[in-house]
Amino acid sequence: MHQATTPYDELRVTAASSAGDAALVAEVIELRAENDQLVRALSSRAVIDQARGMLMALAPCSSERAWGLLVDVSQHCNIKLRDVAAALIATAQGELLPERIQRELHRALRRLRDQR
Repeated sequence: MHQATTPYDELRVTAASSAGDAALVAEVIELRAENDQLVRALSSRAVIDQARGMLMALAPCSSERAWGLLVDVSQHCNIKLRDVAAALIATAQGELLPERIQRELHRALRRLRDQR
């Protein structure tokens, strides 16, 4: 036996459907933002790893020490780590290392030598 539907029942179904759609839209927006963040993190990671490799070859030092050198330079210059790494990598393409980064990198390398 079928139960008669009222306009109120139809309104309730429409409202529930709209709430479900809104939840899906919110979830899609959140997932896209998370995906964008992960893409940026992966590209930053590659740049940082390349800079670590350069420091490991130039210093010479371990991967952990190279990471510490990058962090030190970043903190002392108040420049994001990925930007310090990108500037260092750009030197392989003939770019000059910005003065502040160059000065702090020399200091960090001197501290590394003094610890040995």
